[in-house]
Amino acid sequence: MDSFQRLEALIDSAGVDDVKEANALLRRFKGGSQDVTAAIDEFMLDFVTLVFVVEAGEDDFERPIRKLARTSLSTLNHLVNVAA
Repeated sequence: MDSFQRLEALIDSAGVDDVKEANALLRRFKGGSQDVTAAIDEFMLDFVTLVFVVEAGEDDFERPIRKLARTSLSTLNHLVNVAA
């Protein structure tokens, strides 16, 4: 399973322990272009927000924030693949 597939799976599970794993998976892409770094930061903000919402039990907000996190991940994936 590649990093982006694992990050997709983390979006599905979205637990507190998953934040550390997401950071570890994204570490290898840091230090690239400013666009990639910004996309990583944006994804992590969306992902941490998702984890907060899941942990708080705010079911009404889960679906839209999961979609937002997936969109951020898709953008990051595109930027990484274009830069490669």
